[in-house]
Amino acid sequence: MKIALLVFSICLSFFSYGQIEHEHVTNEILVKFKNDHPNENKISSYFEKPELNRLHNIIKVSNYEVIRNSESNTTVLIQYQNNQISLQKVIAMYKNTEVFEYVEPNYIATAGGKKMTTIPNDAEYSRQWGLKNDGTFADAPAISGADIQMEQAWDIEKGDDDMIVAIIDSGLRLSHPEFSGRIWTNTDEVLDGTDTDGNGFVDDIFAGWDFINNDNDPTDDHGHGTNVAGIALSSGDNFYGYAGVNWNSQVMICKALNANNSGSYAAMAGAIYYAVDNGAKVINMSIGGSGSSSVLNDAIDYCYNNGVVLVACMMNFNNNISYYPAAYDKTIAVGSTDPDDTRSNPFFWSPTSGSNYGDHIDIVAPGNYIYGLSYDSDTNYNTYWGGTSQASPLVAGVVSLLLAQNPSLTFEEIRTILQESSEDQIGDPTEDSNGFDIYYGYGRLNAKNALTHQMLNSGDLKNPNSSVIISPNPIESYKILNITNLKNSTYTISIYNTLGQRFYSVKKVNQKKVLSLELPKLNSGTYFIEIINESNHTSTNKKLIVN
Repeated sequence: MKIALLVFSICLSFFSYGQIEHEHVTNEILVKFKNDHPNENKISSYFEKPELNRLHNIIKVSNYEVIRNSESNTTVLIQYQNNQISLQKVIAMYKNTEVFEYVEPNYIATAGGKKMTTIPNDAEYSRQWGLKNDGTFADAPAISGADIQMEQAWDIEKGDDDMIVAIIDSGLRLSHPEFSGRIWTNTDEVLDGTDTDGNGFVDDIFAGWDFINNDNDPTDDHGHGTNVAGIALSSGDNFYGYAGVNWNSQVMICKALNANNSGSYAAMAGAIYYAVDNGAKVINMSIGGSGSSSVLNDAIDYCYNNGVVLVACMMNFNNNISYYPAAYDKTIAVGSTDPDDTRSNPFFWSPTSGSNYGDHIDIVAPGNYIYGLSYDSDTNYNTYWGGTSQASPLVAGVVSLLLAQNPSLTFEEIRTILQESSEDQIGDPTEDSNGFDIYYGYGRLNAKNALTHQMLNSGDLKNPNSSVIISPNPIESYKILNITNLKNSTYTISIYNTLGQRFYSVKKVNQKKVLSLELPKLNSGTYFIEIINESNHTSTNKKLIVN
């Protein structure tokens, strides 16, 4: 009888409660418990009341957060998932329990100003389709949105002044104003004809070292290095030229390519050791050779073991031949896309060229028709390049921004962030399949997604099996979630909310490199996925963000 009266009371309230006119957060209410529960100090005990359990089940509560002060913890934000019941009805139901002092929407407030997306004032910025593509690029077919969302990323991070990013290439136009005040200086060295700091290099004070001519002047005599360095590190918002990905960090130059744009593995290995030993945190190598080398592999291991992230290009021969250092597992290997978001095939300069592919590719990034800086002029901004060489520094630049946000990130964590935050299935459907594929890797670089990835938070779940990757992440409801690097086995996959409540579980057999899962309806928020291998009962846990 008592329950029947309660239900009748609630139904009456559905029709009597007024409309909510002010802007509010969807599927959230704020409640304050009455002060007639002096012995109850835990919110969870409040929610054990039968009338509240019933309502929680009806509206499908997914999370609650206590809004506390030094005297009370009776105010709570409740988040729920049932979209079939209006907010007015939800508030009425909670009010009718007579447990709460008040129940109200979670209203939205705004600041007295508006945050604008960071749009640099560089004179030639409109040509940089890889950073912002509005579909009007003049030199090739383009699609709006086929870019790395750099403007939104700059709202978050523009680079750390104290970080050193090394470019191992053909050198740099050291006098170029785009790098003014930002070229690395070895403060431990004195210009006196000796190796003052004992690092094995005489008078290596300004910029870095020339491993081709074995001297302290890594000036560019080809042009490739200046273009690559500018893509990653040109100063932004300075009214002229182009904007790099990272506007603030120090630029270290290690010349390992000669005037013909070629160099030896010895020069490459020496440059890697120099960059690591002199404080670089990120290295870009838009270089590749087809021979696997123990010397070069040792240098890559040294880089990895010292916590330095090396980004390398896949090369431009439109084949699946491995080129090094990209083919080494301890590098991030980058392919190239066009302004229409397809794999660069061919590049503008040769009908037989194209972005290389293979099992070792990680991601792709814009790399064709890339305008940039000139090695023999401070004012010539009218030339463009094309190649995976131009895609790689975009990734290296984003890596440097990730480390500026969280310097404790490991190489594997950074690779996971890049893979999980990339945009999948953006290209030719005959090549760009669901999840990982040999042409696009895990997808096209998205700087904004990377810089908002949950792993950047210090409290992020540490995955005991970092080789397992879920993508895309963040994701939307009903989309396909891809789980990569699982062994051939049967898996039970469960999704939990932040309260630890399981509301979805499925058993699937994996016989391919990628296991695909269609997500159920999920509200925006944070979830956890548990992946249990039924053959050996090992489990992997991943945090999932739903937009």
